[in-house]
Amino acid sequence: MIRFDRVVKKFGDHVVLRELDFTVKPGEFVTLIGPSGSGKTTILRLLMTLERVNEGTIEVCGEYLSHMERGGKLVPADEKHLRRMRKRIGMVFQQFNLFPNMSVLQNITEAPIRALGMSKAEAGERARDLLDKVGLGDKVDAHPMQLSGGQQQRVAIARALAMEPDVMLLDEVTSALDPELVAGVLKVLRDIAEKTDITCLCVTHEMQFAKDVSDRVMMFDQGQVIEDAPPEKLFTSPEHERTREFLHAVIDRAV
Repeated sequence: MIRFDRVVKKFGDHVVLRELDFTVKPGEFVTLIGPSGSGKTTILRLLMTLERVNEGTIEVCGEYLSHMERGGKLVPADEKHLRRMRKRIGMVFQQFNLFPNMSVLQNITEAPIRALGMSKAEAGERARDLLDKVGLGDKVDAHPMQLSGGQQQRVAIARALAMEPDVMLLDEVTSALDPELVAGVLKVLRDIAEKTDITCLCVTHEMQFAKDVSDRVMMFDQGQVIEDAPPEKLFTSPEHERTREFLHAVIDRAV
């Protein structure tokens, strides 16, 4: 579903990703962990086409993401290709990025109506169903400022799901929440992992969540994957010393 092939990303002279290779299978829930600045969020930004690779290629659903074939050669993708590929990818950010002037229902229906050409009635029906699933069926007419941070993040998740993405990207979705609001959001994400076939790539510092939900966990450091293993192995008997150091530091800080 996702393939990074020798991807290099630089900002000026600073190399953020170093010939990065990895794949994610359809339906997998893969979590990226590692210290700040290791390149995790840059991976998500590349997949959202908010950034472009300097070298290498990315494929999503068997198609090149930021490249296209022309005359038998790979060339940078044009805007039409990028728009089509973006429809297959949903993202939930650290900040909720809801439209403050719109109701909860309008926040969820806006993109399906405009981008997918869905009727207002069909989009509304889907939005109500998703709001029920994230425990906010009674907030259809509320505005974002009337909701808690945890409720706003659950609306943001419902908004991403409304586009019926093949791939869902989750970027530290609980980091802006008060601790007592985290559990509700994590429950929604667990349901997505267990009850849908959406492929998920998640950046988080919630180690228990990563352990409970992930099919695989990848440890990043200095723009490279240094360890890639099922959570039961990576969290109990990591092979790399840097992974052990990181886990000790994160778990000790949580305690």
